[in-house]
Amino acid sequence: METVLTVLLVRFALIAAVVVALALVVLAVVLVLHRRGKGDQARRVAHTAAELAQRRIGR
Repeated sequence: METVLTVLLVRFALIAAVVVALALVVLAVVLVLHRRGKGDQARRVAHTAAELAQRRIGR
């Protein structure tokens, strides 16, 4: 039973680490775009991508 719990804990830790790493990458990209003055352009692209994803999920 202890081995199963250890495996589950390690699995949870790996998933949490990946989520945190992705969040940091997204934050870095947002900051770089904001500093370069391309925040509005990135917002438009993200909005278009979100609409496209929503349409595909809706089908």
